[in-house]
Amino acid sequence: MKINYPAKYETGDIVFTCIGARLFGQISAASQCWSNHVGIIIGHDGEDYLVAESRVPLSTITTLSRFIERSTDQRYGVRRLAGGLTAEQKLALVEKVPGRLHKLYHTGFKYDSARQFCSKFVFDIYKEALCIPVGEIETFGNLLHSNPNAKLTFWKFWFLGSIPWERKTVTPASLWHHPSLELIYGNV
Repeated sequence: MKINYPAKYETGDIVFTCIGARLFGQISAASQCWSNHVGIIIGHDGEDYLVAESRVPLSTITTLSRFIERSTDQRYGVRRLAGGLTAEQKLALVEKVPGRLHKLYHTGFKYDSARQFCSKFVFDIYKEALCIPVGEIETFGNLLHSNPNAKLTFWKFWFLGSIPWERKTVTPASLWHHPSLELIYGNV
């Protein structure tokens, strides 16, 4: 049975959701964005879209319906590179996915690591395949100091007493707000 969605999606579209677990809620709060998880559409299997994602414990491919089911109240949004992608660009993105699958999730969100986390996964695929940054790399210092309501106590606890202020990361928020991406669908 083919699943119907409120819009037609394409390979390369970036899907945003909101995971309810406490850690991911703190990511939303720190980055001041409803979304705390992101994946990339890499095709369709005849019944549903396929989404490549980095999730706990390993990066994998799932269906869009399963990806959305994990979101709080099944909220999700889809953004696309302005102007769309050519067939060659879509193929280049898909070709970058296999080398990133089955990698451990990095719960410390360290960009300069061989391990993955969701926004790094999508950001790097776009950067390596198309030389297009669809988000921004920033330090924890910049991220947490830009939000006067950031819960530093949580992050000190999460990082076992000391926030790695100079550690580079990339957030789902930086992808969601990126000016090169246009909204295709959102029930947020």
